[in-house]
This record gives sequence, C-alpha cells and structure tokens, in this order.
Amino acid sequence: MAVALGFPLHQSAPRKLLGFRLSGGGCGGGADPGGGFPSFLPKEVYDIRDPSARTLAQRIQRLPVQVGFSEGCIMSSCVTPRVCRDANPVVLLHCFDSSCLEWRSAYPLLEDAGLEAWAVDILGWGFSDLERRPPCNVASKRNHLYQLWKSHIGRPMTLVGPSLGAAVAIDFTANFPEAVDKLVLINANVYAKGTGALANLPKSMAYPMASLLKSIPVRWYAKLLVFNGISLSRIVDYTKVGRLHCLLPWWEDATVNFMLSGGYNVTAQIKHVRQKALLICSERDNVVSNKLAERLRNELPNASMRKVADCGHMPHIEKPYVITKLIADFAQGAAAVPETRQRSRGVDTISCRNEYIA
Repeated sequence: MAVALGFPLHQSAPRKLLGFRLSGGGCGGGADPGGGFPSFLPKEVYDIRDPSARTLAQRIQRLPVQVGFSEGCIMSSCVTPRVCRDANPVVLLHCFDSSCLEWRSAYPLLEDAGLEAWAVDILGWGFSDLERRPPCNVASKRNHLYQLWKSHIGRPMTLVGPSLGAAVAIDFTANFPEAVDKLVLINANVYAKGTGALANLPKSMAYPMASLLKSIPVRWYAKLLVFNGISLSRIVDYTKVGRLHCLLPWWEDATVNFMLSGGYNVTAQIKHVRQKALLICSERDNVVSNKLAERLRNELPNASMRKVADCGHMPHIEKPYVITKLIADFAQGAAAVPETRQRSRGVDTISCRNEYIA
C-alpha cells in the first residue's frame, strides 16, 4: 500500500546513534518483543481493540527530560523511531488533552515512508510520570518540549501540530526557531484566547469541570463532533483510546493547572514564524472553520495549504495514507507548489490551489 502511494521505503540512509541514550530509548526503540504493554500504562489499555492503537501503545517509552522547574528528570512519554536517519526528523504533537496514541494510524506509515518519526506527549497530557506534579502551564509545556528535543533529538525538525497542537507548535517555534525547520499544522486551532473564563474558576469548581472532561458521555460527544461519520463500535473503542491517559492519578491536577494558567494565546506570535509551513484543513471540520485556515495562511509569512475532502477534524486518524503522503512530501522537500503569489506587502509566499484529495 505504501509503495502504491509513492512512499519511498528507504528515503535516507540510517545514521549511527550519537550521544547518550537510555537502554531502549531514542532511536532503535520498538515494541515489547513479548507483545506486552509498558507497565506505566493504565490497565485499561488491555480493553482497547484497535490493533493499530495496541501496537503503538506497546512502543511507548519514557525518556528522561531534565527541566528547571522540577528536581531531577521527568520521565517523559513518547514513541521513538526504530532507526535514526541523516535527514531531519518529523516530530508529531497531538490535540488538546490527548496523547501520542492519536498517531496510531499514521505513525507506521510515516516510518514506511522512510521518515525518522517521533510521537511525543505534551507535558500534562499523555503518559509521562508527573508524580511530582510539575506546573503544566504554557511556559512549562514549551520548556519541557525544548528539553526533550535538546536531549534526545537535537536536530532541526519538521514539527507537526493538529488542532491545539498547532498552537503548541507556533508557540514553540516562535520561542525556539533554531529547533524547527518546517511546520505542518492540521486543522489548526490557533485563534482561541486561552482557556477563557475557565481561568477564573475557583479550584473547587475547576476539579469537577476537569472530571467532566474525562467522562464517557463527553468523550462520546467529542468523537461524534470530531469524526465524519463513525460507527457505534468505533465510538466505544476510540473513547477508550482517547481517555486512557485521563486514568493516570495526576491527570486532574495537571488539567486544572493548565486551565487556571490561562492556556494558549498565540495570535501575536504567528507573524514571527518564518519557517515554511504546510496547512492541512479538512473539508468537513466541525471544530475549526476553514475561514480560520485561510486567515492563518495569510498571516503566516511562508505558508501553503491543502484541503482534504470528506474528512472531519482528525484526518490523521480518518485518512492516514493521505496525511502521511502530505507530510512525507513536505518534509522531504517534494511538496507540490502549483503557484507563487506576491503579497501586497512585498513578501513572497508559496500558496496552493484548494486541491481536494479523495
């Protein structure tokens, strides 16, 4: 299937692993040869039926990340590539209150395409060890991602951010431009003004609100909103995958900390992002308006855009082959660029026609 779509199976030669790695960490990591799950995952992982989610869950590791706001290291969850390559890596973020399991469908395809792919959990979400309850505000999330990149990746990356992950990517790129070579923003949710009124809630109300976020009815509704047509059996299983990280004992504390901190507000940072960016937006996104995607393309100095037909808010789950092809072509420098236009302010920018991908 990968060959039929034009993915090179070996785009670049593997490179030797340089620098310090824990045993089993960094490049060369993989699934438990015994087929089991990491012991730090909630036991409910065994109830998940989706084969791709089960396979990726077996590959989740915790790598040490030294941060200034916590004594010692935070053992930080991510999926690491089996092979390091000479080309710059692709680093996959996730949506709001999600985890690296969001990339269960696309991750193996990116590897088949010859990319060195990392799927990382943003601090406060996912499966990192937060027993010491570090702060999970925007600055802490940014610093944690930078230290993870500095310690274990160390090369300019193609940073991929879906939904609120796009705001995480823009905030990170504006602060650490040397770490990012290119950006891929999928149904970017970047114009929200933080957590809004939630930031003013007293803790006595914030904790019940957080508990509501992980409730099965709310997660079910989110799946109906996010996906473009989904069966009942998939709603059940996707709910199990999507709320798995919420079952860790520190999830509520981390979520409340983020809510009360004010959240992401990156509108003023967009114009400072000079890296080449690919915007991917779904034709049937019920969460983020396509008009906001057009606005973002106009405000980013160097952005192109592609639209995906018959797809909802999470095309990397609904149409992983399409999204993998777009990411791989863009990361490897083969993205189609049908036309170039000059902005009135005199800045050359690449734009794409609104080509629909079946």
